[in-house]
Amino acid sequence: MTRLLVDAHALIWWLLADERLSTPARDALRAADAPLLSAGTLMEIAVKRSVGKLEFARDWTERVRAEGFEILSVDLEHAVALERLPLPTIHGHEHRDPFDRLLVAQAQIERLPVVTRDPAIAAYGIPIIW
Repeated sequence: MTRLLVDAHALIWWLLADERLSTPARDALRAADAPLLSAGTLMEIAVKRSVGKLEFARDWTERVRAEGFEILSVDLEHAVALERLPLPTIHGHEHRDPFDRLLVAQAQIERLPVVTRDPAIAAYGIPIIW
């Protein structure tokens, strides 16, 4: 079974058929048996929509379901891994984004590659598909 974890921008670009989604990322999503979305990624999108930082279709949750994405819940093991993550320096600043860090913790615990182009996530040394 091919499983992978999908970052917010990759999900949005997938749903919009946006050309910014790389060919390897698009191919991996097509081939995945279980493309996963972190519960944290869903919260990230909801938070950004609610404060006006992201304009995205109102039916995005239905589209997520229709596209066959599964949700990866946050459990205690993920929380402990998140707490223990180092704070890498990216462009001269410590990386503290809680949604990115949760994604990294889940990817580490679940041993999943992440579909993302975010260099901050790649800085943690987890497998990236882009």
